[in-house]
Amino acid sequence: MVGVVGTGNWGRNHVRNFAELGALRAICDISETALARCREAYPEVRTYTDLGGVLGDPEITAIVLATPARHHYSGARTALQAGRHVLVEKPMTLSVEEADELTGLARQHGLVLMVGHILEYHPAFVKLKEWVADGRLGKLVYLYSHRLDLGRILQEENVLWSLAPHDLSMMLRLLGCAPDSVQATGSASITPGIEDSVTASLSFPNGVRAHVFVSWLHPFKEQRLVVIGTQGMAVFDDVVEEGKLKLYPGGVRWENDVPVPAAGEPEVVPYDSVEPLRAECQHFISCIRNGQRPLTDGLRGLEIARVLDACQHSLDADGAPA
Repeated sequence: MVGVVGTGNWGRNHVRNFAELGALRAICDISETALARCREAYPEVRTYTDLGGVLGDPEITAIVLATPARHHYSGARTALQAGRHVLVEKPMTLSVEEADELTGLARQHGLVLMVGHILEYHPAFVKLKEWVADGRLGKLVYLYSHRLDLGRILQEENVLWSLAPHDLSMMLRLLGCAPDSVQATGSASITPGIEDSVTASLSFPNGVRAHVFVSWLHPFKEQRLVVIGTQGMAVFDDVVEEGKLKLYPGGVRWENDVPVPAAGEPEVVPYDSVEPLRAECQHFISCIRNGQRPLTDGLRGLEIARVLDACQHSLDADGAPA
């Protein structure tokens, strides 16, 4: 049975999904008002105002942490030390050292540690991953992503650590490796020292280049991953209601030693209609029951933390390579 810690905008979705899966045992939040709403919606579920109360229930075998990022490390560490499996939202932690410690704790205690890189469970991305594996796009040469909005501006972590994990997790999954060099620049227009817009350039050992642009200061919402291959291009646009995944055949052909664009009409590609968070929650439960390694396990969270840390070092050094 699962205890969900944190019932904010995203935590409520975890509560709903685990309740519908019949696995929700407890809800924890520091807000009595939030807990009152939960008790009204889920009267059979226990409520607590602190993690210690949740961990005191022997029937709870797993903890979901949907708290602010600054609490991820302490909450996950406490839960793992108490012998509970953990699903922690992204970013896993705000430092490489903390991510490494959590990964070691999970391994030491034989527990599932999973990170909520939700877009890896999105059916459109799953289909895109299949295309890349099957060679539908040819050899990958370039990827870029935009994750932009005039949205919630945090003051605990910057926009790099808050939003870029989504795109980095997808890029690393498609390429099968981490970058060997990064450069990042950004601006802190609202809160001094907390970047609200960041652009990162990544170079991978297989020769692929990638760019990530994340911002809280943008006039419209954009969540788009573009993948360029030698035989085709793909766009995963998570903002549009229809046609989230498109395949653009062709690319560039050579005529008389001159490169000529050869793009065809885009094909809207169908995929399974599955709520990404539902797929993630089901995977977490399955990993616990079957003792399998999660797709987005602690090691993946640690790998993302290392890339974020390198980007942060470049940011702090005014864009010097890291």
